[in-house]
This record gives sequence, C-alpha cells and structure tokens, in this order.
Amino acid sequence: MSYSVPLKDILFTLEHVAGIGAVSQLPGLEDAGLDTATAVLEECAKFNEGVVAPLNWPSDLHPSSLQNGVVTTSPGFVDAFRAYAQAGWQGIQHPVEFGGQGLPKVIGTPCVEMLNAASLSFALCPLLTDGAIEALLTAGSSEQQATFIPPMIEGRWTGTMNLTEPQAGSDLAQVRTRAVGQPDGTYRVFGQKIYITYGEHDMAENIVHLVLARTPEAPEGVKGISLFIVPKFLVNADGKPGARNDVWCTSIEHKLGIKASPTAVLIYGDGQGDVGEGAIGYLVGEENRGLEYMFVMMNAARFAVGMQGVAVADRAYQKAVAYARDRVQSRDVAGSAAPVAIIRHPDVRRMLMTMRALTEGARSLAYVAAAACDAGHHAADAETRKRNMAVYEFLVPIVKGWSTEMSLEVASLGVQVHGGMGFIEETGAAQYYRDARILTIYEGTTAIQANDLIGRKTARDGGAVARALIAAMGETLKELEGRDGDLGAIRNALAAGAQSLEEAVAFIVASSRSDVRAVFAGSVPYLKLAGVVLGGWQLARAALAARRLLDAGEGDAAFLSAKIGTARFFADHILSQAAALRHSIVSGAAGALALEDVQF
Repeated sequence: MSYSVPLKDILFTLEHVAGIGAVSQLPGLEDAGLDTATAVLEECAKFNEGVVAPLNWPSDLHPSSLQNGVVTTSPGFVDAFRAYAQAGWQGIQHPVEFGGQGLPKVIGTPCVEMLNAASLSFALCPLLTDGAIEALLTAGSSEQQATFIPPMIEGRWTGTMNLTEPQAGSDLAQVRTRAVGQPDGTYRVFGQKIYITYGEHDMAENIVHLVLARTPEAPEGVKGISLFIVPKFLVNADGKPGARNDVWCTSIEHKLGIKASPTAVLIYGDGQGDVGEGAIGYLVGEENRGLEYMFVMMNAARFAVGMQGVAVADRAYQKAVAYARDRVQSRDVAGSAAPVAIIRHPDVRRMLMTMRALTEGARSLAYVAAAACDAGHHAADAETRKRNMAVYEFLVPIVKGWSTEMSLEVASLGVQVHGGMGFIEETGAAQYYRDARILTIYEGTTAIQANDLIGRKTARDGGAVARALIAAMGETLKELEGRDGDLGAIRNALAAGAQSLEEAVAFIVASSRSDVRAVFAGSVPYLKLAGVVLGGWQLARAALAARRLLDAGEGDAAFLSAKIGTARFFADHILSQAAALRHSIVSGAAGALALEDVQF
C-alpha cells in the first residue's frame, strides 16, 4: 500500500488546535498563515507520496552497504535526496539569509512528519542536517555559518551529530575523544564515535561532522567537553570541498530496523587521507561549552524523533485500515450469512481506533509545541517569548518520549490487525514495528526524557510550567461545561486526567529533595501521564472546534464527526488510564525499589 498524507487532519490541526492564525500574527511570520501552509503542505505531500514513499519497502530489502570505506546507500536514495534538496525542502525552517525559506516551525513540522512517514531511513539524513544547522546558527562564528550552513541548506553537504563512544553510551561525561590545539588555531581530533547516523554516505559531496571532544587541559565530566566542526573534506577558499580529512568509516551497523540508514562507526586520527595524522577540526564557540551547544542540536533532533513516532504510527495505521477493509474472515458477531471484512469486528475496530486516536493525539500535541516554539522566538515582547519557550521546552521530552512509545504500541497493533500475515515480512506491517523500535532509544531513551521532564522541567521550577498548562486545561473544561453526549464524556475524562496530573506534579515537587529515588522511580509513568493528559486535552479542543463547525453547517461533516468520535474514544480508552499512572507515580516506588541487586 502506498502512503497517503493525512492532509485534511494536518490542516485542521494547524488551524484549530495549533493556532496557525496566531502564529501568522507574530513579527516576521506575517506571510505564514493557513493559505501559505496549505500551499506548502500540498506540494510537500505530492513530493513525499510520489518520490520518497516508493523507496521505503525496497530500501528495507536492499539496505546501505559498506565496501572499502565507501558507503553506498539504497537504490534511489541519491536521486531522491537530490530532488529533495533542489525543491528546497532542507531549508524550509531555516533563515532566508542563508538560503532557507524562513517558514515557522509549525509549518515545518508537518513536512518533517510527511518525510518520515514516507521513509524513516531516508528522512534521518535531513533530520541530522537540520540539527547541525541549528547548532551552528546558535553557537557558530559568522565565518563558520557562512562556510557551512548554505551548502547544508542547499543539500550539497549534510550534517551529523557525533556524541556516543563505546565506553560512554548515553553518559557523555565519559567522552574520551581528544582535540589537540594547533598553532594555526585549528585542532587535531583523535578518537572513535559509534552510532553515527549517515556518518558516511554517497548522497552529498561533503559531510559536516559536529564532534564532542576534550582538549588536553579540560576538566573531567561534562564541564570539560567542547564542540568541533570536523568536515569529511576540508573547505577550499572557493567554498568547495578540498583535502580529505582524517575521519573514516570502519563499519556500519546491521540493525533490527531503519536498515537503509547507514549507522557508522567513525575513526578520527587514523593517519589516512591528505592531512596527516589527526582529523582537522574547528572549535565551535568556547572551549568546555560543547555540551551546551550540542543540546541545541539534540533538542531539535529530539523533537524531530517525536515526529518520527507520529509518522511511523500514521503509516502503520493506514496499512492496518487498508488490510482490515480487504481481509474477509468470520461472520459478524451480530449475525451474518457470510464472512465479513474484519473491519466489521468490534475488537479490530477497537485496535484501529486506538491506533488512530493515539496518532492524532500525539500529532496535535507536537503541533501545539511547534507553535509555542515559534512564539518563543518571534513574539514581540520578552515575557511572552520566555513563557512560550518554557512551554516548548517542557513539551519536548513528552513529544519525544510519549510519541515514540506510542508508535511502538501502534505499530504492534498494526501487526496484530494483520494477524499471522502481520508476522510475515512480505506484508510490510513488520517493517513499521521494526523501524519504530529504535525511536524510544536514540536521541535519549524514554527514561532520559522522563528524567529531564521530572528534574529540569518540573522539580526545578516548582512545577510552574506544568501547573500553567493544567490551568489552561481549565479553560477548555469551562468550554465543555454543561455539554452532554460525546463532549460531556470528554469533559469528565479530561477533568479526571487533569486532577491526576496535578496530583503527580505536587508529589514530584514535594518529594524531589526528600525522596529523590522514589520520584525518579515514577519518571516514565509521569512522562506517559503527561502525554496522555496533554494529548487528550488537544483532542478535546479539536472536538470542540469540530462541533462548532458542524453546528454552523461548515466543513466536511463526515470528517468532523470522525474527529469528535476519535476524541471520545481517546477519552474513554486512553485518557481513562491517567488515574492508574498517577497511582504508579505517587505510590509505586516501594514496589519498584523493593529488591536488592542480588535478588534480580
């Protein structure tokens, strides 16, 4: 089955949930309203449906390969990336002065979703390049920006993020890659990096590696990490790639999923190439502030990985629906003379509704976060910028952690809808499950996101941002007051969910100093609780908007009634889980920490 972009739901969510109209009132974004979004996203849909999506299944069968240090990507990837770059998609959110289109994140985010739904493996290269651009825009010198950003926006060069080392894993305090200063102001870099997505490939003429390393006199721990630009090819005075740098791919991983994406092991300073021993690198910003700068790239990547979760979930849902409509098996439980399509069976419908509701809830929350980011950068007054950026930063670990955990559940349900055929690779359902499995791991595991949400985003400010969001939910609850039917049921579930979230926040704030292990034992349940409640809130807002349009006789009645029905399902089957998650957070530490190490 081919990918069909859910454009109607995307545009509805932008208009009625994310508030693109308000975004287009921000200084500098006046031309980025719904009409612009519609035009851009229609073209983006055509590109991804027609060019990228057809590569997804074949590239899983014929993944990237390495021979004599050269990586050859899957058939069709080189041409597709060239078309992607020439159409300007790499620069959609980046500044006009560097060749980008300068569109807001709230328009760029659906483009990211479409690309990842079309082919997750292909989309990882632009994703990392976006992060490299963001990092250099934040911390690079004007010369570095002028040298490296335009070619990446043009798609002639791509970017990577080099953090992980064999002994370090997610603990970046253990980074041991060395960067030795040279008389000319450059550095020679020595070390090994692993799990480097698109660390070597044949889709661009140069690769810009952003590398964490330590200088000889750096303090231990994360306070001694610096960030360096280490290009695959040094850049000549004319801006074109020149001498081959001393960075080499020694292997690419054989993976469970995202097989077409080359995940490289890179060696720096092996003495090969044109520059002698040690890869030549350029310091970004100041020494020992590298992790601070890299977090810009990491946050951009974490949000994008959350969108990967939404994307894979939507693709799995579409495939499951198509199969359920076609697969005829068993009679209707209500009675029928002949077997019916399995979409008629109540439990299959429950699974499909779970897939649909989770995907739409996560999409809505991510688009709202993107709008907050736009306001955080573009609002006219500093206080509004600060408030919106705090909301965005609070939501990033939820978008990353909850959306990716959600994608695993949705992809697994997709296999289940297919029954035994889902376990057979040829049907294609298994690919989404395999691809989704990495999403909860890379760019920070779910536990890392949850610890960030509890420590930096909730306990540190005494729960201020969390409580502000709960207060905003109260406004939606007022709009739902007195409603009956679907909207009444949604209101009751949202009110109970908001209370559960409020009680969890209070527990975290009160106990974060007195019983920190108990608090962090519930960190992942807290992240899931926040995702469930905030996602349910956005679907409640969507249901209200759909009801208003139906009452006014506007819009597509079938689409709008489905929107309300999906929000009702989320309330009854997903938002109803909030009380149990709250119990795990507030009262679950005793069981989680009950056993001694030797008892496991």
